[in-house]
Amino acid sequence: MKKTQGTSSTSKNNPNIKLALESKYKEESAKLPQPTGWRILVLPFKGKKKSKGGVYFSDEQVERQQLATVCGNILAMGPDCYKDKDKFPRGPWCKKGDWVIFARYAGSRFKIEGGEVRLLNDDEVIATIQDPEDIVHEF
Repeated sequence: MKKTQGTSSTSKNNPNIKLALESKYKEESAKLPQPTGWRILVLPFKGKKKSKGGVYFSDEQVERQQLATVCGNILAMGPDCYKDKDKFPRGPWCKKGDWVIFARYAGSRFKIEGGEVRLLNDDEVIATIQDPEDIVHEF
């Protein structure tokens, strides 16, 4: 299958991508914890509730998938992220709004009303991606 340039969808244009807590905190971003220092606040990707074959997943399965995910959306960055010129000579790897990949057990997980977020260190980001649905999420 031949791919043409410019046809891939991004998370901003794809209505099928759902973020945990997105609707709850869209206008109320002040309620989200603000990361300090070199930390990054990440909202883990919450997959679909229905499989390609039409099977609906239970809430418990969706929650387990979110806990095991390695993809997330950057909600906020601390004031010192990527400021260490020795560690990051080429500048920041990512910015607010980017989808990133991180290690399964990276960062500190904590629940807030309506879901879970993670605080990662700036050096725990492994890669940036365009669309989290391109990554296989197993649970």
